[in-house]
Amino acid sequence: MKILDRIVIEPGAVYIMDRGYIDFKRLNSIHLQGAFFVIRAKNNFKFKRLYSSNVDKTSGIQCDQTVIPDIYCTQRDYPSKIRRIRYFDAENEKHLIFLTNNFTLPARTIARLYRCRWQIELFFKWIKQHLRIKKFYGTSENAVKTQIWIAISVYVLVAIVKKKIKTDQSLYTILQILSITLLEKQPIIQTVMCSEHTTKNKPLANQLFLFD
Repeated sequence: MKILDRIVIEPGAVYIMDRGYIDFKRLNSIHLQGAFFVIRAKNNFKFKRLYSSNVDKTSGIQCDQTVIPDIYCTQRDYPSKIRRIRYFDAENEKHLIFLTNNFTLPARTIARLYRCRWQIELFFKWIKQHLRIKKFYGTSENAVKTQIWIAISVYVLVAIVKKKIKTDQSLYTILQILSITLLEKQPIIQTVMCSEHTTKNKPLANQLFLFD
């Protein structure tokens, strides 16, 4: 949450955050600097509804309300009105509640903005699952970024190789093959294709069949 204190807020920008970043004093700072936020509300958020806007529930938007915090501490930290949007994500069958200080954009657009954040989260999840980064060799910002970009570049190069040789091997498998053949002097295509042939013709484990 303290990272919000280090960000240079850009007026007019939209900052999209998960509910773990809810701190109404910091959100109010974003609001006062002329920027916007979209954040998921916590389940225990207490509020007073001032009025509601008409919504098309077939679009997934269940309600679009203007509210104010109902707890003194929250009112003190954020004395302005807040827009509360309740959205049903049919794909994942989840009800989501968003808070924002943007009263201009359509409610559907606010939901789509938050969905964009999911794609970023999925990207980092993809990095953890596919890039071979077991540890960082440096802890500075430049060192971390350099190692991540090297890993991404390697992954993209392997993806290009996979497309060129038209192999059925997965990217993960090709990376595994290359990791154990780095010191062998032979073309990459030959290395991958020979490994693919070996894998396809590998005999089954020497194990008796239960019902044979």
